[in-house]
Amino acid sequence: MVSLKELAIAIDADVKGDLSHEVNSCATLESAKPHQLSFIYNKKYCADLSCTKAGVVILSKNYLEHFSGNALVVENPYLAYAKAASILHKSATAKGSIHSSVVIGMGSTIADDCAIAPNVVIGENVTIGAGCEIGPACVIADNVVIGHNLKLIASVTLCEGTVVGDNVIIHPSSVIGSDGFGYAPIGDQKGWCKIPQLGHVVLGNDVEIGSNTTIDRGALDNTVIGNGVKIDNQVQIAHNVEIGDHTAIAACTGIAGSTKVGRYCTLAGGVGLVGHIEIADGVHVTGMTMVTHSIKEPGAYSSGTPFQKNAEWLKNAVRFKQLDKLTKKLNLLLKSQKED
Repeated sequence: MVSLKELAIAIDADVKGDLSHEVNSCATLESAKPHQLSFIYNKKYCADLSCTKAGVVILSKNYLEHFSGNALVVENPYLAYAKAASILHKSATAKGSIHSSVVIGMGSTIADDCAIAPNVVIGENVTIGAGCEIGPACVIADNVVIGHNLKLIASVTLCEGTVVGDNVIIHPSSVIGSDGFGYAPIGDQKGWCKIPQLGHVVLGNDVEIGSNTTIDRGALDNTVIGNGVKIDNQVQIAHNVEIGDHTAIAACTGIAGSTKVGRYCTLAGGVGLVGHIEIADGVHVTGMTMVTHSIKEPGAYSSGTPFQKNAEWLKNAVRFKQLDKLTKKLNLLLKSQKED
């Protein structure tokens, strides 16, 4: 249990109500009980706020008139909730425990306070820093270097030579450092010759990677993920990609090889980036957009068309194919009018 006073100090909030009131978990405004914390940052939930049974609510001063209970008043309720929830739901782990089924290769160094779950395989010459938690069935290949406070949830693979910074979280079944998609055509329809992938993956500090995401090793130089980068589930990042600090990438995005994405960018769900382009700092790409050339200026970018009824979409798709012909006809018409 954590008191209202303790939470206020932790998240730097002003307080309204009983400083001694305690909460032990989080819930929505609609379902919260007196022992739970909730929050509001969107005015469409004002009706829920006025009748919530939550013991404590995080809100901005604009919502105080709608709530008479215990409140933590802040400028950014969403951020404050994230901090408070981390305090209330901090997971406890058994430090300094290595399960008997763990396999550890020669020359590997593991800090004394690490927790390693069953069926983990650790290769040779691996370095694992203090406070790391390695979940069940993870594989850490040879020559991997890991900083402090890494958390691998389960079945994560860190391939040979991967470098991981401090305070990194990787969710189940993600693969970091697998071979990039590199093949040279043999010619005369004889197939493909595999190109050795000789680089590695370098993850910065405070990176979080979702489930079933793949980040490929570099072909020669490294694939680099900057500090504070957040990557969602089922994202594909190809060889030699560079992602700038604090960029966020949503699910099902695909980034082709040797593309550079700047700092503080956001790529929404299903975005596709072709290879060998550069994205400036502060670029925001909306969902399902296909980026086919470099973006040199910050701002929001979109492509594609919104959904329609199928019959309407079919008609417009046909017209889209005719745009070039229609444009040429229109230009000829405008030219003839000027001549007249």
